[in-house]
Amino acid sequence: MADGKQGFWFKFWGTRGSLPAPRPTTNRYGGNTPCVEVRAGRHLIILDAGSGIRALGVNLQKEFPRGGLRAALLFSHYHWDHIHGFPFFGPAYHPRNQFTIYGGPRGSRNVKDILAGQMAMPYFPVPIEVMQARFDFRDVRPRDRFRIGPLLVTTEALNHPGRCLSYRISLGKRSLVYATDTEHGGSLDLRLVEHARGADVLIYDAAYTEVELRRGKKGYGHSTWREGVKVARAAGVKRLFLFHHEPNRDDRALATMERAARRQFRNCSAAREKRTYRL
Repeated sequence: MADGKQGFWFKFWGTRGSLPAPRPTTNRYGGNTPCVEVRAGRHLIILDAGSGIRALGVNLQKEFPRGGLRAALLFSHYHWDHIHGFPFFGPAYHPRNQFTIYGGPRGSRNVKDILAGQMAMPYFPVPIEVMQARFDFRDVRPRDRFRIGPLLVTTEALNHPGRCLSYRISLGKRSLVYATDTEHGGSLDLRLVEHARGADVLIYDAAYTEVELRRGKKGYGHSTWREGVKVARAAGVKRLFLFHHEPNRDDRALATMERAARRQFRNCSAAREKRTYRL
């Protein structure tokens, strides 16, 4: 893993929402579902386990061929597109790897119960017990604060069916906010604005357009690039990444959206799979 001299950075491994959309017309921005790698020196945080986590796992297996990987996996919520890559995460099957896994409880079920349920018959042929890595499962709730090495993690609730968490990851004065899967209402989400206040990076759900929301997508739990710009401005965010791309939106449409957003918030980009950014 990178040493401390190599700083604080993140990489997109999955940028798409709802379901994977791999095809020639999505190569530029990517077709895998949500997964973001965040590193600070030797410390690794993985945000969500959509289909993008498989390629991240392959990369980590090359880096740690004999095991010895230590990482934290933070789940925003448990809709399929944020967990369906977990059974295909190769490092989870190595006995010398260790993972601390954070997620919100759902009634009497915790994150372990939910991940195990996904891998139980009749949904999947290999149970979670086959994974030989060491796991430490931890509950997390809105407005929690905890540390992962030198990184301070704070959480906030998002507006999404079934509940969803935003994570703010800070190293000193630098910070990244991951706010996927949220639907705006008639006014600005002031909880999110405060959560993202002064952040270097805001990764924001821009799945829909305003027209799509009006034509039947209301209540699905997703937002727009225009609302992302409003949140970024109100919070004083330095850079905005549009995320959770709608599966039918091809590269041309995303490039058009990106140009429109940049006219209103110059330091804005549509998230691209396998792109790395430093904070």
